[in-house]
Amino acid sequence: MPVTAEDLSVPAAALTIVGHYDKAPGYATRRPTGSPSWLLLWTEAGAGLVEQGGASFAARAGDLVVLGSGVSQYYRVLAGEERWRFWWVHFQPRPPWGAWLAPYARGDGCHLVGGVPAGVHGRIGLAFERALQDARWVPDAPLPTDVPPPADVPFSTDVRVPAVVVAGAARELVLGAVEEVLVLATASARPEAARRSDEGDERVVRALALIAAEPGAPHSVASLARAVALSPSRFAHLFAAETGRTPMQAVREARVRHAASLLEVTDLDVGQVAAACGFVSPFHFSRAFKREYGLPPRDYRARLRRQS
Repeated sequence: MPVTAEDLSVPAAALTIVGHYDKAPGYATRRPTGSPSWLLLWTEAGAGLVEQGGASFAARAGDLVVLGSGVSQYYRVLAGEERWRFWWVHFQPRPPWGAWLAPYARGDGCHLVGGVPAGVHGRIGLAFERALQDARWVPDAPLPTDVPPPADVPFSTDVRVPAVVVAGAARELVLGAVEEVLVLATASARPEAARRSDEGDERVVRALALIAAEPGAPHSVASLARAVALSPSRFAHLFAAETGRTPMQAVREARVRHAASLLEVTDLDVGQVAAACGFVSPFHFSRAFKREYGLPPRDYRARLRRQS
């Protein structure tokens, strides 16, 4: 009979364990000496109380908690809540993960990535579903097929049996899913310290990130303003004050930079590059490109090839 986390009051450090709980009031876990493994908790609904390393806080829907090893820990359904539905993973971290989590430290070995934006919740849920499937995979067997998360179920009904993997390819697949969750959560939920940094107004920073991520998209002052919850006039004024450029100047500059990269690393013709970068015509593209780089796109590509 397979071992599950319920059989392990203190999971062994060598084990990677993935599970999903939907617990009613009264559920609690206390480890006075901590665990030799790290523990990740992703809350989907309800709330839990988490205590470790002098920190005590509620974990609510959209909160990711990561608890380091070897520190006394206690977690339970939060008083007054009817349930706590959450994914959990016992694991040993990869080296880069500590740096990603450091801005979210709350106590000794305790991290709270709070308020992860709703737009990434579905992707995070699918990563956990995949991890649960991959934990049972063995080489030469068919890979599990991704399935959407099951519909909501009443609390205290647990439809997913925890999976334990000791080593091998399955463990690496599970850790890959955990890494995806950490990247999505830590990159999208900026800690309070970052919001007070010298980057500038958070809404302008967000708009610049949207432009850089997809310069060829049909950006407009109105669409960017909606994305950061401002009126177009207020957004345009704030953007210019922060960057010294209008929003559409920033869009054009990003499109030209993106075009230069495509000219360098692809064989797309100039018309295809122009379309991929959001320019209305090759003529407008060539004119904007020459203004920025001093050469038409074809000449720019030819010079690069002569230099290689």
